[in-house]
Amino acid sequence: MSISPTPDQQAPTRSTMERAKAGLRSLGPITIFPFALILLLFVLISIVPGWFAMHDPTLTALSIRLKAPGFIGPDGSSYLLGTDELGRDVFSRLIYGARVSLFVSVTAVFISGIIGGLLGMLAGFYRNWVGAFIMRVADILLSIPFFLLAILTVAVLGPSLLNLIIVLGLARWPRYARVTQSTTLSTVNRDFVKATAALGARPGRLLLKHILPEVIPPLVVVATLEVGLMIIFEASLSFIGLGVQPPNPSWGSMLSVGQQYVSTGWWLATFPGIAIFFIVISINMIGDYVRDWLDPKNKKR
Repeated sequence: MSISPTPDQQAPTRSTMERAKAGLRSLGPITIFPFALILLLFVLISIVPGWFAMHDPTLTALSIRLKAPGFIGPDGSSYLLGTDELGRDVFSRLIYGARVSLFVSVTAVFISGIIGGLLGMLAGFYRNWVGAFIMRVADILLSIPFFLLAILTVAVLGPSLLNLIIVLGLARWPRYARVTQSTTLSTVNRDFVKATAALGARPGRLLLKHILPEVIPPLVVVATLEVGLMIIFEASLSFIGLGVQPPNPSWGSMLSVGQQYVSTGWWLATFPGIAIFFIVISINMIGDYVRDWLDPKNKKR
C-alpha cells in the first residue's frame, strides 16, 4: 500500500533565507529603515573618513602591535578595535577600507551598467548580425567563471585599484546586457513604439525617448543587487593579493592578514568580516525592496 504525500509535502519548500527575506519584505518600508540607516552610515564614513578615524591608517608602531580592542596607548590615545600586526589602528583601517570598497563597487557597477545597458539596447533594437554578435560575446563571457576571469585579467594587468575597477566593470556587463535586451525586445513590439516608428521617428529618438525609460527600472534593480556582489568580489581579490595593495587599507587585505593571527589576534579578521556582512546584507535587502517596488505586479491598481 502506497501512501500519497500530503499537499504540504508536495509543495516545493523554500530555504530559510528566502522565507526570512519574504517575511521582512512583507512588513513594508519600516523594516527596510534599519538597513537603509546602516548603508547611509557606511556611505557617510566612506565620504568623510577623517571625521571618524582616530589615527592614520597607515602609521605603524611595532611597540603596540597586536593589542586587543580597547587598548590605551602610552600617549593616552585609545584604540577602539585594537591594533594589527604592525601596530596600526584597526578601527581607522576599517573606516578607510569602507571608502575603498564602496568606491570600487559603485564605480564598477556604473561602468558595467552603462556598457551593458547600451549594448543590450542595441542588441534588442537591431535584431540582425549586430544584436547576434553582441549577445554571443555576452554568452561567451557568461560561460567563463567570473572569479577566474577576474584573477587572470588582474594578474596580467597587474594588481592596482584602477585595474581592479576596470576588471570588475568590464567583466559584469553581460548581465545588464541580457536584462536590457529582453526589455528592449518587449518594448519594441508595443503599439506606441510601432506607431512612432511609422510616423518616421529615427532610431536614436526611439531608443532615447521610448525604450530607455522602460530599460532604466530593471537596470536599477540589477545595479542595486550587483553593488553587494562587487564588494564581495573586491574583498576576495584583495584577500589573495590582487586587489588594493598595501599599505592602503582594504577589508579583503585585512581579512587576509587576520586569518594568519586567528589564535592571537581574533579581532583582525572579525571586524572586517562583520563590516562586509552588514553592508552586503543591507544592500541586498534594499535591492530586494526596490525590485518589489518597481514590479508592476505588486502595485495595487
